Amino acid sequence: MKGISSLLLLTISNLFMTFAWYGHLHLFKKMAWFAKLGLFGVIMVSWGLALFEYIFQVPANRLGFEGNGGPFSLFQLKVIQEVISLTVFSLCVVFVFKTDKLAWNHVVGFLLLIAAVYVVFKKW
Repeated sequence: MKGISSLLLLTISNLFMTFAWYGHLHLFKKMAWFAKLGLFGVIMVSWGLALFEYIFQVPANRLGFEGNGGPFSLFQLKVIQEVISLTVFSLCVVFVFKTDKLAWNHVVGFLLLIAAVYVVFKKW
């Protein structure tokens, strides 16, 4: 259960991260009040969103870490986080931001990430 909770919290965390890091480049510019903000204002809005990223990511890592009774090592947590991050990012870019299309090279990159997960989880 700790593993699934960790994965769910990491996914929510990465949704906030994607909007904090990339939302201002496309999505938020469509909002009149946001378009008027200077760089400092954009940083503050992004920082506010990033706070929620951490609110979900820290418990996700604490729950998932084997040193706290979870199923994952630090290496495994990091690789899982990267796969979740790129998956959430890609889905947001294609379906929410609508700025790019998923291409074959993206799919190949994801398959390589899945291979990375396999290698990190493999007991050698």
